[in-house]
Amino acid sequence: MSRGAPARAAAARAVAAVVAGGRSLTEALPAELAGLDAVRDRALAQAMAYGALRRYYRTEPMLAALLQRPLKRGEDRLRALLHVGLFQIDAMNVPDHAAVAATVDACTLIGRRPARGLVNAVLRRFLREREAMVALADETESGRYGYPDWLIRRLRADWPGDWQGILAAGDEPPPMWLRVNRRRTEPEAWRARLEDNTATASDWIPEALRLERPVDVFALPGFADGDVSVQDAGAQLAARLVDPRAGERILDACAAPGGKTAHLLELAPAAEVLALDAAAERLTRVDETLERLGLRARTVCADAGEPKSWWDGRPFDAILLDAPCTASGVIRRHPDIKLLRRDSDVSGLAKQQARLLDALWPLLAPGGRLIYVTCSVFLEEGDRQVAAFAERHPHADIRPPESLGDWGRALSAGRQILPGATGMDGFYYACLVNRL
Repeated sequence: MSRGAPARAAAARAVAAVVAGGRSLTEALPAELAGLDAVRDRALAQAMAYGALRRYYRTEPMLAALLQRPLKRGEDRLRALLHVGLFQIDAMNVPDHAAVAATVDACTLIGRRPARGLVNAVLRRFLREREAMVALADETESGRYGYPDWLIRRLRADWPGDWQGILAAGDEPPPMWLRVNRRRTEPEAWRARLEDNTATASDWIPEALRLERPVDVFALPGFADGDVSVQDAGAQLAARLVDPRAGERILDACAAPGGKTAHLLELAPAAEVLALDAAAERLTRVDETLERLGLRARTVCADAGEPKSWWDGRPFDAILLDAPCTASGVIRRHPDIKLLRRDSDVSGLAKQQARLLDALWPLLAPGGRLIYVTCSVFLEEGDRQVAAFAERHPHADIRPPESLGDWGRALSAGRQILPGATGMDGFYYACLVNRL
C-alpha cells in the first residue's frame, strides 16, 4: 500500500462527514488526524481536506463528466475520495503517478476496495483531459469561482464592485494572527523570542502580530504560560471597541470559544465580566482559555436571548454581542461553510440576531454601549440589521466605530471589513449607545 494512502483516506472521511453528514470540518477532522502516526501525514490530510472543500463546487462538474455513470446513493466516502484525488492532482505539488497510486490504495481504507479500478480510471482520464475539464468547470459561475450560486448572487448584490475579490480572498490560505497578552509581555519583547520566523504588527491593534509562517500553537514562545493567543486581527477589534474599564460590568453575550472574553480581561483585569454561551461544550472552551491565561470571569450556559433565565437585574455598562451568523466573512478559514450554509440561512440568522439585540438592549445601563459584531459580509446581517434595530429603539444612538482608525469600509451604521483586507477576516462592527 502506498505511504500516502492513509492521509488521503482520512481526508476523504472528513470531507464526507461535511458534505453528507452536515458536520463542520472543525468537528470532523481532528478524529481523522488522530488516527495518523506521522506529522507529515497529518499535515497532508489536513491540506487535502481543506483544499477539496475549497474547490468542491469547481471539482463537482468535472467529476460528473469524468464518471461514465453517476455514483450510487450512499457512496459518500468514495465521492469525497475522488474530490480529494482531483484536488491534489490539480492544485498540489504532488507527482501525478504518486497521487493516483495513493488515492487508489485509499479505497481499501475507506471500505471501498472494489472501486479501485473506477478511481484509477477517473483520475487518469482527468490527467489526459485536464484542459477540457477546466474549460467545462469554467462554463458556470459556480464552477468558475468554486462557490454555490446563491452565495455568488448575494455577494454581487451587496458588493457590486467587490464581489469577485471577496470570492478570491475566501479561497486564499488565512494568515496566523496572534494576540500578545500585554499584562505579561510587550509585543516587541515577545517578537524577539521568535526563532526562524518573523511577525508583523497591526496598524490598529497594539497587541496583534501576524506571523510570516503559521506554526503549531504549542511551538509559540510562552503559549502554555498565557503570553500569547491565536486570534484574527479582525476579531481583536471587538474588545478594543468595547473599551473595557476597571470596575465596569461587561457582558460577553455569545462568548465561545473565549478569545474575546479573554481579550476584554487582558485590557481590564478589574472589570466584572459575565461570559454567556448557549452550548455547554463550547462554554468549556471559554473556561479552558481563561485558565490558561490566568484570568477570571463568570461563565454561564444560557440563551442570551432569554435574560429571565440568567440576568440578576443589574445593568451592564457594556455588552459585546458577537452574534450567530452565516460566517460568510471567514470562509477562508472554514471552507466547509460553502457546503453547510443555505440561502435560507441568511434570513433565519438575521431573525435570531434581531431577537438577541432586542432582548439584550434593556439590560444596558444609561449611557452604556453595545458592540454588535458578525463575521459576515452580508448586509442583511450587518448594516441593515443595525438600521432596523435603531428604528425599533429610538434611544439607541448609532456611533460609527472609528475610534481605532480608518479600518474597513464605512457604511451608514457601522464598518465592514472585507475578507483579506490588510490580512484580516471579514467582520462587521457597529456601536450602539443607550441615550436614556
